[in-house]
Amino acid sequence: MASLSIRIDVGPDNRIGPGKVQLLEMIAEHGSISAAGRALGMSYRRAWMLIEAMNSGFGQPVVEAQIGGKAGGGARLSALGADLVAHYRAIERAADRAAAPFLDRIVAPNRKTNDGTPTATL
Repeated sequence: MASLSIRIDVGPDNRIGPGKVQLLEMIAEHGSISAAGRALGMSYRRAWMLIEAMNSGFGQPVVEAQIGGKAGGGARLSALGADLVAHYRAIERAADRAAAPFLDRIVAPNRKTNDGTPTATL
């Protein structure tokens, strides 16, 4: 089955898509930028650069550092970061529902209708 991949152009140099959202989700899950990067097969440097680009693009942090202590430091999503993930996933679900009938026609354009006539081709 075909699927959508959503990228939102927030501003000229500020884009959010599935890769950045997945990175944010992994940071929330692992509590660490380096662990999130490892989980995605991404270097710490690459993960950090993506986070810095989002922080800069939104004008405020999407990821916040946690001060070390007995368990050490880490990272967590800011309120903006958590909202960003939630809203992106909601947009993705809505777009999937809206596009499903059209994607089905793209994948199987030569299907027949219930009366046996071919569907319109693209």
